[in-house]
Amino acid sequence: MLPFINKPFELLAGALGASPDELKLIFSFLLSYPLAGLLKRVPDNRPDYKNLFIISGGLFYLVGLYSLWTGIRTLFISSAVTYGLAHYLRTSPYMPWIAFVFLMGHMAANQLTRQFADDPSVVDITGAQMVLVMKLSAFAWNVFDGTLPEELLSDHQKDRRIIQLPGLLDYTGYVLFFPSLLAGPAFDYNEYKGWIDCTMFDMPASVDPAKKPPTRKKRKIPRSGTPATWKMVCGLLWILAFLNLGKWFSPSVLFDDSFLNYNFLRRVFILHMVGFTARTKYYGVWFLAEGSCILAGLGYNGVDPATGRVSWNRLQNIDPWGVESAQNSRGYLEHWNMNTNKWLRYYVYLRVTPRNRKPGFRASMATFVTSAFWHGFYPGYYLAFVLASFVQTAAKHFRRSIRPFFIDPVSQKPLPNKKYYDIASWLATQTTFSFTVAPFIILGFNESLQVWSRVNFYAVIAVFSSLAFFSSPANNYLRKMLEKKSREAGGHLSRTTSSENLKEPVLGVSADPGKDIDEAIHEIQAEVEKVRKDIDKKNSQKKEL
Repeated sequence: MLPFINKPFELLAGALGASPDELKLIFSFLLSYPLAGLLKRVPDNRPDYKNLFIISGGLFYLVGLYSLWTGIRTLFISSAVTYGLAHYLRTSPYMPWIAFVFLMGHMAANQLTRQFADDPSVVDITGAQMVLVMKLSAFAWNVFDGTLPEELLSDHQKDRRIIQLPGLLDYTGYVLFFPSLLAGPAFDYNEYKGWIDCTMFDMPASVDPAKKPPTRKKRKIPRSGTPATWKMVCGLLWILAFLNLGKWFSPSVLFDDSFLNYNFLRRVFILHMVGFTARTKYYGVWFLAEGSCILAGLGYNGVDPATGRVSWNRLQNIDPWGVESAQNSRGYLEHWNMNTNKWLRYYVYLRVTPRNRKPGFRASMATFVTSAFWHGFYPGYYLAFVLASFVQTAAKHFRRSIRPFFIDPVSQKPLPNKKYYDIASWLATQTTFSFTVAPFIILGFNESLQVWSRVNFYAVIAVFSSLAFFSSPANNYLRKMLEKKSREAGGHLSRTTSSENLKEPVLGVSADPGKDIDEAIHEIQAEVEKVRKDIDKKNSQKKEL
């Protein structure tokens, strides 16, 4: 740590009620803006200068602000081992899996160390390492994809594959990219490479030259000060909301004896506000980090050929409105930690699935386990993940069996009374997830159960009562009512395509745990039957001899 750099943060910590490390984290995000502005002004034809600037900024954050010498060692081990595997085992189909297992194991050791230290106010290397695990595991897969014929690759793989292993300077810049070093967002190496050599900003032929976005001094990177400033302002407002709401809705209020004196509805409201307050911190941090990435130019995501408007959402990691207004569980989860969702989809869920086969139980289970382990080992994480899986199943049943009553069976358009269904869906989604994610904030097993008991386990009762209802003859009765309604209207009953009908897990949360269990049983039965046939075949061959 630089001499005396901690003193002003210690003074501010006493005044604001936050820890020095938490204030330094916010300071690092704000400092990234002028640094990103300087980085953007490095000549386009000098990517080596850009890399050196990035590496210097990353090292300053780790050592100058936090004195994380052991953190540098941690990041070096993860990145050096991954690069070595990609270099020496490039063509091996096992290389990405070896890198993945090593990265997850290395991170798990540090997460357990942090968990046993039990001091969440101190910033350590685990946050940066979580981001790096996503970047490096994706890097290993992208290198391996570069050895495969194009006909075996999806469009996403073709776009991200690494044909030539990058030099150490480019690779180190990718690892230590300071605007997203401590809290994300994560991104693939080819995105970094396209940004640093400015090929990302080449205008496609479909864009009218007159609508080309404005740049400064013949640089290729379009002007990004306005969207970056907007992200910064929004991020600071979310942080301000967190600091103010935290005075009334910190997790400690859930354990206060006075909490039980409130009526049930008020306790549910307080639980919801505790969760919302916790989310505002993440909204603020992710907005600030994304804004500095936009200012540097890495958030660039193309130009609309019709309007010439630039999109800056390449690294968007959160959509607060999407979360807070979600009317179903999938919508809630899809708008949270969006880059982690992409990583789990492209580098776990689809990678576990054999080529030319549909993802099944193994892919869902691998994604669930990866997501849970990536977050850490606090029991609260696992309570939340398991319950969220059943919440998804219950939500799917409601959408299939209840929602059609509010849809015109002929035109498939919403009926006038559907607004009541939407309001009920929003209220059910928000209150259910307020309950479900509470262990993510509380972390401890006994403490999480205590909080759940203080609101009468309402979501557990509601979810499993719903599952029991839809497994009973009542579900067939609803089906007959819908069929009758469709016949009378001259239409036909059809299952609507919706996010709830998709099987792919979001954030590792299974879309249908019951179906996954059935698939697991069938796979086990098939394996047992295969082994039995092999034994019978060998026995028959022995008899013939």
